[in-house]
Amino acid sequence: MGKSTLSKKQKLGYCSGIITESLLYNMFYTYYLVFLTDVIKMDPLLAGTVSFISIIWDAVTDPIIGSFADRNGADKRRFMSKAAFPLGILFVAAFINIGVKSSVLQFIYYTAVAMLFWLAYTIYTIPYYAVVAEITEDYDERTQIRSTSSLINTVAIFLGNALPAVLPALFAGLVISGNKMGDSAGWTITAVIMAVLSIIFALITVKSLKNIRLQKAEAKPDLNDKKSIKEIFSEFFEVLKIKPFKWFAVFIVFFLMASSMIQSSFEYMIKDLVGADPETWMTVVIVELVVVMALFIPIVTKVSEKKDRRFSSIVFMSVMSVGLIVLRIIGVRSIPAALAVTFFMGMGMANFWTVFYSMAYDLVEVDEFAYNSRRESVITALPQFFQKFGAAVGVWTVSLILKITGYDGNLEIQNAKTVNGIENNVTVFPAVFLILSVIGAVLYPITKEKFNRLLQELEKKRNGEKYSAEGLEKIV
Repeated sequence: MGKSTLSKKQKLGYCSGIITESLLYNMFYTYYLVFLTDVIKMDPLLAGTVSFISIIWDAVTDPIIGSFADRNGADKRRFMSKAAFPLGILFVAAFINIGVKSSVLQFIYYTAVAMLFWLAYTIYTIPYYAVVAEITEDYDERTQIRSTSSLINTVAIFLGNALPAVLPALFAGLVISGNKMGDSAGWTITAVIMAVLSIIFALITVKSLKNIRLQKAEAKPDLNDKKSIKEIFSEFFEVLKIKPFKWFAVFIVFFLMASSMIQSSFEYMIKDLVGADPETWMTVVIVELVVVMALFIPIVTKVSEKKDRRFSSIVFMSVMSVGLIVLRIIGVRSIPAALAVTFFMGMGMANFWTVFYSMAYDLVEVDEFAYNSRRESVITALPQFFQKFGAAVGVWTVSLILKITGYDGNLEIQNAKTVNGIENNVTVFPAVFLILSVIGAVLYPITKEKFNRLLQELEKKRNGEKYSAEGLEKIV
């Protein structure tokens, strides 16, 4: 396998595929809870449970889709192209006001549609991220591909957060045939725009990989390779036995719990904690977020290349957690304080999304060395399983705290208990989860030096030469 076969143009085309999933991911995580509580008028805990169930469902389907994408003869590009249109259509359906007052019917509809949306999302994203492990084994090149992808992702994060902050109100104010469109129609039109952009970039990405040789796609299909759901999850648990994985999972789960709490609280922070106009200041917050990410991604990349991804994660996550604790002590009741929360969030996200998938790719070679298997999609799916589990718990925790503290979407000014709960949602609770994430990174044993040593021994094993696992005991 060795070096990548992608040209610069193909790399750019591939990396732009992150826009497809990130646009929808960010709008969902930042605004879906707000849409359900403030537009549909659902009970906060019920709204949070819609997100929780759908995201957990998404996490469960990850290893199943990963197993299908890893079969001989399976072409990851075909998965991506088939998922593109359903992904966009279902996203729009999630942001439609069905016009019923029954909380039961609301819950059933939005949960079902959100689950279908996340299934289509999985069918696109698992093959999209996994394909890099088929393209290159080079430690630094994997980091560089993810770094380019992360830089492009800042554009998607901006659009996925900024457009929904402005467009729903803009479209809601339009008058068509003598009728004002209303809040819910504004959200639906915004979702349509996001969905169309998402589909376009999915098709661009698939086309950019058209002439790339992929081992699994070219391999002869094995008719006996069909696995039952039980066998798929058995494989899932086998991959979990890879020694470094448990600490990688800790790193992932707790970071996503922290970041999803902050992200899903952004609008509540601006509107209810700071008392500012969300249409104006949400855009400012998102611009700051992506600028900070764009500034820190090259720094994270350099640190990861100079030292390694583990070291980078320990440093930037630690700074983020300390920063949030200090802000809780100072208080987040002003625009500068809210922007400070955003700064630390941007720094942490720059690190995580630059190193996360590359760290997962490293486990593919560990798997091959230890178990004589290359399960790129399953190993990419597993971290996504933990990512989504952590994110689901984070969003649900926000909704729980809103419920406990008496949040009311009909009120212009929330009670003091609710305001205090929102402040904790963006500072002290995420800080605690970040500390646990740092512990996972500290105990994660794969360094750049050990990975390169593993590759050397793996190459000997592939060639039938004598090889040794000495010094790699914590990895294999």
